[in-house]
Amino acid sequence: MNTRPVGNFQNGFGGGRRRFSSPVIKPKDFKGTFKRLWEYFLDEKKSLIIVFLFIIITSLISLLVPFLTGKAIDSMSIKNNLVDFTALKIIIFVLIISYLIDAVTNFLQSYIIASVSQKIVKNLRKSLFNKLQKLPISFFDTHSNGDVMSRLTNDIDNISTTISQSTIQLMSGAITIIGSFIMMIVLNIYLTIASLVTIPLVFLLTRTIAKKTKVLFKNQQSELGKLNGNIEEIISGNFVIKAFNQEDKVINEFNDINNKLCDVGIKAQTLSGFLMPFMNVINNIGFTITSGVGGILAVKNMITVGVIASFISYSRQFTRPLNELANIFNTLQSALAGAERVFEILDENEEIEDNLNSKELSNINGDITFENVYFGYSEEALILKNINFHVKSGETIALVGPTGAGKTTIINLLSRFYDVSKGKILIDGVDIKNYKRDSLRKAFGIVLQDTYLFSGTIMENIRYGRLDATDDEVKEAAIIANAHSFIRHMKNGYNTVLLENGTNLSQGQKQLLAIARVILSNPSILILDEATSNVDTRTELNIQEAMLKLMKGRSSFIIAHRLSTIRDADTIMVIDNGEIVEKGNHFELMNKNGTYYNMYSKQFEM
Repeated sequence: MNTRPVGNFQNGFGGGRRRFSSPVIKPKDFKGTFKRLWEYFLDEKKSLIIVFLFIIITSLISLLVPFLTGKAIDSMSIKNNLVDFTALKIIIFVLIISYLIDAVTNFLQSYIIASVSQKIVKNLRKSLFNKLQKLPISFFDTHSNGDVMSRLTNDIDNISTTISQSTIQLMSGAITIIGSFIMMIVLNIYLTIASLVTIPLVFLLTRTIAKKTKVLFKNQQSELGKLNGNIEEIISGNFVIKAFNQEDKVINEFNDINNKLCDVGIKAQTLSGFLMPFMNVINNIGFTITSGVGGILAVKNMITVGVIASFISYSRQFTRPLNELANIFNTLQSALAGAERVFEILDENEEIEDNLNSKELSNINGDITFENVYFGYSEEALILKNINFHVKSGETIALVGPTGAGKTTIINLLSRFYDVSKGKILIDGVDIKNYKRDSLRKAFGIVLQDTYLFSGTIMENIRYGRLDATDDEVKEAAIIANAHSFIRHMKNGYNTVLLENGTNLSQGQKQLLAIARVILSNPSILILDEATSNVDTRTELNIQEAMLKLMKGRSSFIIAHRLSTIRDADTIMVIDNGEIVEKGNHFELMNKNGTYYNMYSKQFEM
């Protein structure tokens, strides 16, 4: 059997797990998150080196053009009314060649960086998805599906967009700033000093706005995760919403979350939008100062008009990347806010690794023992208290009791979706912690109250129990599960394509397919968690008939509220408030006139 039980983990084995709202965690530091993200860049360092070489070429061209433009202006002497056409032709030819080279290198670097960004986010998404498969059930208890999906899609897509749009600007901007500054000093030191007057204002403005937008963008991503979770929940529960006429309620809930997202989005985008207009004002002031100083120096014959033209171009090249870098810094805030949310999951504790001396669970007899087992999500809130029982190979054990008593928790502990807080669980005399977790879970066949079917054909869904099964083996399992009859009457038989979670089937048909899936897996230990509670009487008889075949010779656990379905169990354990209050077969418990007797009497009005 596949290591995952047949059913939806998010709902547990029919309940018994608590769900908490996901806490909003404070943002991590910019440098730390950027450093971790940079590790993914290093996997593509060869491509990045090529991009960097192209950026150097384009940056050198951008530095060459203003210099040549100044020389072209100086080749036309206004004072003597003479033009050096030879020099002018050479300069124009060099400019044309430079622009052609610039166009080609820009295209190539854009193509390569697009490929790099997609590979980086592919690896990041792969790391996150693989991590999700290694996380314990407790993680999914504390995080909504929508929020996890938002991190896997929206947050990573945000990172992808930033990488593709900002990487080249960051690299070329840095080179252009350094190169332009050097050329400015070479041309005239006084003009350089004049152009630097406004630089402190640029850094002060950038730092102030970025500090505020960092928090806002983080909150925006968090609210987006909440919105996704709300939408996922509403769509999944649409039938219940309509059945109870709660459309207005869910609309109001959605509007509340949507309005919060809108408000924080407006604040984040508005504040970050202030940056460029303010930067343009500061830059225009700087150009005015530079032009004024340049005019004074030209009048004094300290520089030529061509030098002024070149210097203004370099000054623009110097401040333009500063503007872009400031804008990119805002974009990075949003991307790193998403990256932080991704890394939060990557930093989660995985399921405890198997012991070094763990062994495969094989040739199972099915002898199961619980010894002084305690379990709780915390020491102060114990769910199970001093559970002791023994199941002989081939016996059937029924667990009954009120909702929340701890029945499902016993099953979760047996299959090691949780580990005991105290005590131990033995299978064939060996503590289950000494078995490899995968081999342990393969030993179980689980049929849940709310089964889960995947998009695909009926054949594929049954084969999920054992992927190497032949078509004949799949059909044989369906026959044993009493599912073959309705399958063959469907238009495409076993090749009928199911919608998400089998919504084009009845609940009873879905349950029969789930049973066929377990039969195909041929488990050593069987767990039935309210397997017949959602079906009609006729389908229940078909399921019970299939279950009797499957349970034969196997240790079986049955969780049931319909006490009529467990009368023939070898042992019935009544669980209440995390403790075993009664134990025995049906007739023994009825003769005690205790809890089980009262439960049975109320159901059948004896």
